Amino acid sequence: MTPSAFPRRTFASLLAFAWLAAPLAASAADYPVKPIRFIVPYTPGGTTDLVARTVGQKVSEKLGQPVLIDNRGGAGGNIGMDAVAKAPADGYTIGFGAISTNALNPHIYKSMAFDPRKDFSAISLLGTSTIVLEVPAVSPIKSVADLVAAAKKQPGMPYATAGAGTSMNLAGVMFAQMTGTELTHVAYKGSGPGINDMLGNNIGLMFDNLPASLPHIQAGKLRALAVAGPRRSASLPNVPTMAEAGLAGYAIEPWFGVYGPAGMPAAVVQALNHAFNEALALPEVKDKLAQAGFSVRGSTAQELTALTQSEYQRLGEVARKAGMTAD
Repeated sequence: MTPSAFPRRTFASLLAFAWLAAPLAASAADYPVKPIRFIVPYTPGGTTDLVARTVGQKVSEKLGQPVLIDNRGGAGGNIGMDAVAKAPADGYTIGFGAISTNALNPHIYKSMAFDPRKDFSAISLLGTSTIVLEVPAVSPIKSVADLVAAAKKQPGMPYATAGAGTSMNLAGVMFAQMTGTELTHVAYKGSGPGINDMLGNNIGLMFDNLPASLPHIQAGKLRALAVAGPRRSASLPNVPTMAEAGLAGYAIEPWFGVYGPAGMPAAVVQALNHAFNEALALPEVKDKLAQAGFSVRGSTAQELTALTQSEYQRLGEVARKAGMTAD
């Protein structure tokens, strides 16, 4: 090779690389140029569905492309989030992750198709919800104390949740541990079916995310006994926290966030992060979700990444201590 041949070949290689990279750079700069699929890993009618549709509409307006909600329930949210993890990392498929799918589930399911620490690009936190402990309005149980007394007389009392491995499932496990009672978990495929059985008095107890149950509580069809968070809900100011009801130290506050497949271009992550945070800051979004019992809270992508990692570790210890498992 002559002394001048190397520079010419190097220059040619650089030109070829630039030619190949140009479409990627352009696509990131022009993003989005087509509709965005927003996978909600739970059935319609629950908290995640409400938040995704409310915020997704505003994100669509910000980005100038439709945000299409795709409900894919099953396996405690794992089916939907697996679809996100395996989608092309181009920003046109994103998912509604949660404390369960991205921190708790890997510790309780026998097999997982994805690793939440490695297989996603964190985009933004969406906020936190409140878990409510509730019974049908016709139930003779009027308080947490009543429930504990009834559960001790009836070992194995069933309780409903939106699915195995959810934060509601964790809430039930912690309740049984702290009260010395034995409860039987009945996992539904989302809040809607569980609420329907509660309304039909087919099951007498449920731990649910408040946004899904709140309309029925306000209509007098369900009775809220307590909320699981560290403070009372502004939507139910007269309902005590679990701690106030006698379970000192009891507190669970589910969080939710937006994730894409691992390896998304930084510019695309940034565009989505800005759109979601701008949508979350809108007064009409804040007010609508607050009325449903959801506390809006955006974040940087880095903050959601850090939260996912720390919660993965924390909830792993909780799940092992509680002996939680799911099929």
